[in-house]
Amino acid sequence: MEVVQVLHMKGGVGETSYANNSLVQRKVISMTKPITEEAMTKLYCSTYPASIVIADLGCSSGPNTLFVVSELIKLVDSIRQKLGQKSPEYQVFLNDLPGNDFNTIFKSLPNFQNKLKKQLGRGSGPCFFTGVPGSFYGRLFRHNSLHFIHSSYSLQWLSQVPEGLESNKGNIYMASTSPPDVLKAYYEQFQQDFSLFLKCRSEELVEGGRMVLTFLGRRSDDPSSKECCYIWELLAMALNDMVFEGLIEEEKLNSFNIPQYTPSPAEVKSEVLKEGSFMIDRLEVTEVNWNAYQNEFDLSDAFKDGGYNVAKCMRAVAEPLLASHFGEAIIDEVFRRYRDIVANRMSKEKTEFVNVIISLIKG
Repeated sequence: MEVVQVLHMKGGVGETSYANNSLVQRKVISMTKPITEEAMTKLYCSTYPASIVIADLGCSSGPNTLFVVSELIKLVDSIRQKLGQKSPEYQVFLNDLPGNDFNTIFKSLPNFQNKLKKQLGRGSGPCFFTGVPGSFYGRLFRHNSLHFIHSSYSLQWLSQVPEGLESNKGNIYMASTSPPDVLKAYYEQFQQDFSLFLKCRSEELVEGGRMVLTFLGRRSDDPSSKECCYIWELLAMALNDMVFEGLIEEEKLNSFNIPQYTPSPAEVKSEVLKEGSFMIDRLEVTEVNWNAYQNEFDLSDAFKDGGYNVAKCMRAVAEPLLASHFGEAIIDEVFRRYRDIVANRMSKEKTEFVNVIISLIKG
């Protein structure tokens, strides 16, 4: 599988699109907001730059794409007004892999910019937006050209499916039944990728530049622990049932693995220290329920069904990967079964995603 070609959230604005099924990601961004805003405040107040260049890496498409940058611009604008400073100009780079639905982002920009203008104070500087297609596991920007980098729920995706996973039969990710060499292959791929990511970003950020990165991760030291792998194990159950019924070839399932690694805080910290370009300002862990609509009121009956919500959220993320390997024909049936399995498990146990957040300063 060529990850750069097939890894993207489901585009468009339809019922199963990522744009309409990314509330979990929005909640995580909101939970991280105090850390992101603290980093930007410290950055701005240390030098009062005449221009601020922000990059959002793994921006995807939909309502979350412009949410973070608009909050950061509004924050800087309110600080500069209080301090009587002249407004900086803003340059925003939105990066994702080439398969991302950049068209939907570009179509939403005129409305977004008009709204932002009204929200900012008098005399606020212009904001320029640029789409940057490409893998962040390589250089994307000029040397010393960025002030602030944000990335949320993107860095758990690997540059490729690790090599040497032939023994991971019946699984589609690290699982409780995966042999040790599979776990090792996944971890080594993460180390290689994240180390390269840090090296590239250190070349692109100015001295004192900042990064706030949020990973889908885990608290446990065990990379195959339930807290990070369970949601994929349940999808593997649906696929295995379809193999048993002759709807999917067994060989097809055995050759499919998800290119993801959900790191622990210790693993993230270890790579940062090893690479050596950044100081760690903050390292935190939070949780968010699998069902983004948990504790929401006034929901239609459809959204009260936790299995339905989680299956739609996962479909928006995983459908392009599954469709490229198994074909489009099985997709509806896979996620119908997955919805039932997830609903059953959610009724019996607490199901949460773990988030690892790190705030870094270029030393």
